Amino acid sequence: MLQELDITGSHILGDKAYGSEAIRNWITAKQASYTIPPKANSQNPWNVDWYRYKERHLVECFFNKIKHFRRVAIRYDKLAKSFLAFVYVAAIFKLTQ
Repeated sequence: MLQELDITGSHILGDKAYGSEAIRNWITAKQASYTIPPKANSQNPWNVDWYRYKERHLVECFFNKIKHFRRVAIRYDKLAKSFLAFVYVAAIFKLTQ
């Protein structure tokens, strides 16, 4: 599934589960960069931009706030464009509070 994505020039943020050498090599081979922290028991830990990684937390918290809307969490909408439209409405509502 990942092979279909064009990530050239992108920056990938991931958690420790995506820190395998195969995934990191694949990202590098696609000429992209990554911020993925090593596991605590990693034998060859690599450097991580922790400031950039902490920004990921803000995004996760925002999605958590949007999921307080039952319609988004359960995904009642059948069409993707209807779902996306309500996600926009929920985001606007949460950002203006």
